[in-house]
Amino acid sequence: MSGRICWIAIVAVLSMVVPGAQAQSPAPPAAGPVVQPPNHDSHYQLGPDSFPREGVAKGEVRGPYTLPSQAYPGTQHTYWVYVPAQYDPSVPASLMIFNDGQAFKNMEGDARAPNVLDNLIDRREIPVMLAVFINPGRRPDQPEPTPQEWGDRTTNRPTEYNTLDDKYARVIVDELMPVLNKEYNISKDPERRGIGGASSGAIAAFTVAWERPNEFRKVLSIVGSFTNIRGGHAYSDIVRKSGKKPIRIFLQDGRNDNRVGRNGTYDETRDWFLQNVRLMQALTEKGYEVNYSWGIGQHGQKQGGAILPEMMRWLWRDHPVSVDVNDMVERSFNKPPEKKGPGVD
Repeated sequence: MSGRICWIAIVAVLSMVVPGAQAQSPAPPAAGPVVQPPNHDSHYQLGPDSFPREGVAKGEVRGPYTLPSQAYPGTQHTYWVYVPAQYDPSVPASLMIFNDGQAFKNMEGDARAPNVLDNLIDRREIPVMLAVFINPGRRPDQPEPTPQEWGDRTTNRPTEYNTLDDKYARVIVDELMPVLNKEYNISKDPERRGIGGASSGAIAAFTVAWERPNEFRKVLSIVGSFTNIRGGHAYSDIVRKSGKKPIRIFLQDGRNDNRVGRNGTYDETRDWFLQNVRLMQALTEKGYEVNYSWGIGQHGQKQGGAILPEMMRWLWRDHPVSVDVNDMVERSFNKPPEKKGPGVD
């Protein structure tokens, strides 16, 4: 009797254990380390010319100022003016304009343009120049763009920067320049005027020079949005079909810039890198003065900021120089003009 009870007990235990064991899923494998995608921007770092240097005279960033717009009624543009220490009101100065001004003048950002200007002007690698950092337009009730939020969703930036028309050129040439000319002695020579930007600010810079080459002839483009946001991908074909214009341009982009179209599907008209390469090819075929640097980076100012000094040197390499061996001023650092005392002519 006891043997029969033991056997029944064993069968009962097996009936409970075996079915349950069959229903269990295999134990999940031990979690391994999460593989992070590579940071394609990690190798782009600012060099010495993007930081203050001992003994280099610092320019002054004045502003902010407000510029009402007639080209875009109901909007206004905030801007700042960089005045180099070497600026002499009696001598016409060159001019460089930076779209998305808040990003380029940000002294903790990826470009830090005022430092670059200070250092290159000091060594006579670019001419003495004023610079304007201008933000995209906004209505008075809209927030000012910041280095973190450039204004695509909160300002007039998409319309102004990405549309292929002359309205933004009117802002720069017809609205901004008269105000600047009242305050500063700016060269009338278009070869001594440049404009640049990043992303949509870069295509806007190109459009200003394209529409008004008799006013601006130097273009600096960082990850330019020559894509089908509002038809910008057409520029390569427009360049091929149009007469050559007196424009010099430096293009920068990265192989990991925005490469996928809407809804995750590929659309070559929304491929930033492809469209930058296409524009470079069109400009080269037409005989333009074009330089370019294709890196590995993503959409942003990391590579462009790192090479901003070199971009500026190349764009402005034709400023006048003296080859007189006895010209010791030319062979010295570019110091600020001496301040005259009261009553001294």
